[in-house]
Amino acid sequence: MEMALSDMGLDSSMVAAIYDMLDVMDDTSESKPQHPSRAYIRDTKAMKATPADIIEYPKAYHFVLDMPGLKSDQIRVHLEDGNVLVVSGERRREKEKEKEKEKEDGVKYIRMERRFGKMLKKFILPENANTEKICATYQDGVLSVVVEKSPPPEPKKPKVIEVKRGQHGGEGGGEASQEVRTEGSQGPAGTEKDGQEATKTQ
Repeated sequence: MEMALSDMGLDSSMVAAIYDMLDVMDDTSESKPQHPSRAYIRDTKAMKATPADIIEYPKAYHFVLDMPGLKSDQIRVHLEDGNVLVVSGERRREKEKEKEKEKEDGVKYIRMERRFGKMLKKFILPENANTEKICATYQDGVLSVVVEKSPPPEPKKPKVIEVKRGQHGGEGGGEASQEVRTEGSQGPAGTEKDGQEATKTQ
């Protein structure tokens, strides 16, 4: 690029000034904060506009959501990242063809207050939630999701170690430990003889 600017008849000082301006523009663009995407804004609005109740029972968690105007096959319930329960659906307005037909028939909307669009809710499940046992039912515009709890871990029982009769020390130690001597019994060679000599000396 420097050669191209030089070819245009610009002197070195002018080329340096242009490069400084380009560097400033690059720094400004890098420091400019990134705006959230349209999908992120849409999901955030949908989560705020989707009411839900969370009820904890002794053996399960219940998630109750108002999702009117939908059919059961228009609602999706799934897990993300292993422990995030996601509920989503979308209520669409009438198709354009139906609106045009209504206009031809002399029908017009005076007021439109019902909510349309995406419905979304995310729940971070607790550690004791059993993600393998989740069921969902939809009736009269209300979705109910039940997540069973995992049973509490059983307390560890004390480990009993059986005491067996074994050998002490190295080889032959077992035989030595089982050898019980009483007074007057014959010991190893020389023990009894030494005793008699000691009595004679007395």
